[in-house]
Amino acid sequence: MSALHVAIAGGGLAGLAAGCALADAGFRVTLVEKRPFVGGRASSYEHPGTGEVVDNCQHVLLGCCTNLIDFYRRIGVADKIGWYDRLNFIEPGGRRSEIAPSWLPPPFHTAPSFLKASSLGLGDKLAIASAMMSIAQRLPRDIGETFMQWLRRHGQTERAIERFWKVVLVSALNEDLERMSVYYAAQVFREAFLKSREGGRMGVPRVPLTELYGAAAEYIQAHGGEVRLRASVESFRAEPAGVRLCVNGAEMACDFVVLAVPFDALGRMLPQSAAAGPLAEMISHFETSPITGIHLWFDREITDLDHAVLLDRTIQWLFHKSRLLGRGGPSYVELVVSSSRALVEKARGEIIEMALGELGEFFPAAREAKLVKATVIKEVHATYSALPGADAYRPPAATGWPRVFLAGDWTRTGWPATMEGAVRSGYLAAEAVAQSAGKSAKFAVGDLGARGLMRIGDW
Repeated sequence: MSALHVAIAGGGLAGLAAGCALADAGFRVTLVEKRPFVGGRASSYEHPGTGEVVDNCQHVLLGCCTNLIDFYRRIGVADKIGWYDRLNFIEPGGRRSEIAPSWLPPPFHTAPSFLKASSLGLGDKLAIASAMMSIAQRLPRDIGETFMQWLRRHGQTERAIERFWKVVLVSALNEDLERMSVYYAAQVFREAFLKSREGGRMGVPRVPLTELYGAAAEYIQAHGGEVRLRASVESFRAEPAGVRLCVNGAEMACDFVVLAVPFDALGRMLPQSAAAGPLAEMISHFETSPITGIHLWFDREITDLDHAVLLDRTIQWLFHKSRLLGRGGPSYVELVVSSSRALVEKARGEIIEMALGELGEFFPAAREAKLVKATVIKEVHATYSALPGADAYRPPAATGWPRVFLAGDWTRTGWPATMEGAVRSGYLAAEAVAQSAGKSAKFAVGDLGARGLMRIGDW
């Protein structure tokens, strides 16, 4: 088994998870990444305009992300995640509502704080509670309906949609409610906020993302593997006894390959063959959605919160990076806008001006603070869109070539385009490689079990 060589194309979370799992199973792993660092869309770098190390976008996880948490433990970075049980929702003007668990059993554990939330009226809360109970009992099937249509059909008020469903789901799925799959929208709420207290805990990295995922590259190397940066897999040729890759114009031979690349990059490297046709047709149906991160450095602290959900404005989340990274002193914040199609064509200065205006509505201290520097990072193709019916086009790890496998958050994982989905795909690909090599291996971790009343009946 130690002689079997697996090449991993792509150093994002999917490729890193597959590489670490296969290294554990005794395979010789070569991971190839075109960038000078690993992590893919979850990476950080020194921004040339500011001289600061910035994450390309803020990434968070929830307690229900069982495979991502397993991955962190595997590579020894679980202690670099800060966990929070409470979410702060802030209205323009500064009024706050806090959602936190109580002593009540799931699915009612957040009910006391939810009932106290000033951001919603009684009618809004009754409508939300009714819809949540429907989700708690059974996940709706994807029959082509958007989640907005489902919400309308379940009697949701405008305020409930804007201040509850939208703020959570647009951030979680990086898509608009009008374009979002009913199944995955409901899955987010069921796994994160209904099944258990643990599922809704929010984890935030306390180190730059490249430091976090650089540990995975070190893990592969420590297990006898190789990580090649600034190297790009341009094409592959499947043969009966192995696979040949073209890497930076040179040939690399391996026993198996895991193509852990975005679906559009995969489309460019597929060979002209009958086996490629079905896969090319499937990925032709995918669309992407952007995320915009706005990084602002002030001369003083503008809030004592580590993070907050911001209501009724373009900005959706604030992450207080100077506090999260343990630096203290003046505030460095990252503001996040998911599904940010309206910002893609806007100029940097216009976006920063908008962000400062909105930030001052939530935190008065921001109006008095001096902006020292700022930058805007747009991930135009950040994630695939979880559109109604999109699951029909998500391929499994196995392909038409017996020694070629796929990984990526866009593959058939049972989860949407999240870090959890990416790691699950890597683990599933690693299992498929091991099985093809005649070795039984299990890497993927199951979902959190239901707790409290969620264990009863259909719940």
